[in-house]
Amino acid sequence: MSNSSLIAPPALVQRDQKHDTAAVQTLDSAHFIHPFTDHADLAAQGAKVIVKADNIHVFDSEGHKMLDAMSGLWCVNAGYARKELADAAYQQMMTLPFYNNFFNTTNVPAVRLAAKLASLAPEVDGRSFRHVFYSSSGSESNDTNVRMVRRYWDLLGQPQRKVIIGRLNGYHGSTMAGASLGGMSGMHAQGDLPIPDIQHIEQPYFAEKARAGESAAEFGVRAARWLEDKILAVGPDRVAAFIGEPVQGAGGVIIPPDTYWPEIQRIVDKYGILLISDEVICAFGRLGHWFAYEKFGYKPDLITFAKGVTSGYVPLGGVMVGDRVAKVLIEQGGEFNHGYTYSGHPVACAVALANIELMEREGLVERVRNDTGPYLAERFEELQAHPLVGAADTCGFVGGITLVKNKATMAAFDADVGVGMICRGHCFKNGLIMRAVGDRMIIAPPLVMTRAQVDELMGLIKLCLDATLDELRSAGKLA
Repeated sequence: MSNSSLIAPPALVQRDQKHDTAAVQTLDSAHFIHPFTDHADLAAQGAKVIVKADNIHVFDSEGHKMLDAMSGLWCVNAGYARKELADAAYQQMMTLPFYNNFFNTTNVPAVRLAAKLASLAPEVDGRSFRHVFYSSSGSESNDTNVRMVRRYWDLLGQPQRKVIIGRLNGYHGSTMAGASLGGMSGMHAQGDLPIPDIQHIEQPYFAEKARAGESAAEFGVRAARWLEDKILAVGPDRVAAFIGEPVQGAGGVIIPPDTYWPEIQRIVDKYGILLISDEVICAFGRLGHWFAYEKFGYKPDLITFAKGVTSGYVPLGGVMVGDRVAKVLIEQGGEFNHGYTYSGHPVACAVALANIELMEREGLVERVRNDTGPYLAERFEELQAHPLVGAADTCGFVGGITLVKNKATMAAFDADVGVGMICRGHCFKNGLIMRAVGDRMIIAPPLVMTRAQVDELMGLIKLCLDATLDELRSAGKLA
């Protein structure tokens, strides 16, 4: 008897074209291991089945419409149901659906995209990005960074330079190397991570780490100098690179003070180490620039990208390789023994080209920088008056709301209250998708959002905050 006959799935779609939610949930529980999920809990409540999306909204199998304030997973920058991107994928699939880029071969979309990305990455103080290494995700791209950084120093005759420094609570993916570079304690607890020669410093989170009376500007400099302390502790001759997100995303939308990145730049220049800007979340307009290093004024050697390059329609990632590194790898390196089957996948690259063309035509990056981003910040400021909100801040089209037990004292909720998940539950009930990171609610809406849709978003956020407040009061959980 074949395996297919042993596992006979129930009908997932009824004749009226409505999805059988229970049937999908049953199959899901039986066969699908989800990322970052407690599967016993998921089986008990059943997964929410998303079946359709349009513009900034998604729809579940029960017909509920939800405003997706997380752009899927920080990535649907151009919004849902863009025919141009579907057409680009179809045309490329009918022309060349796949061919590898090993063995002295290439494909036209990968070459055209590499040239386009090089044109979008601005030169800073003579440092430019003219080369791209492709992957399928941010995690793979950060694995590539580890290989590339260590190869670079080997070729320069300094093989002892292996240590890469990241930040606690930073996120760089969930592969062995990516999870190691990130500073998530829950990930490190599983799988004997981090791998050797990965070190971490504290995150530049002013609300949590500042001293009494310390200004944001003063804190930014002090937080950056934690990197210098770590370099000296490890030994400057052993440190290869520092990696950081311009704005920490999955860690809770941690926006560093303006003084932070210039001081980081001074330190990496002083010790000659490489600087990796992980822009998987922050690039392609999320912060109002094609690449976020331009906003913060620093000069990376490598840039990690993924997500927004295709607006999430097709998996694609990569590393923008600065001239300093590319020159050594290309001119001195011989064969670089690293790569992926799908490096430079023609369909993914064709969709990325169409996505960038769409974003340029509609001026999405400039809109976030000059119009909707400032408007979101203006409307977000109103949340400061809410009894639950200790802080509400944005940067471009990301934002975070810190929920506090006592607004006067800024006292935090006890961890067992799970206030973030309570709020998230009210969001789902009221047609809003926000993400909870501890006691911080975060957003990263599609860049196509209009001012009217920002107003819609803010109305839903306030509704959900009020519902959360009412539940906490009823349960006696407020100070």
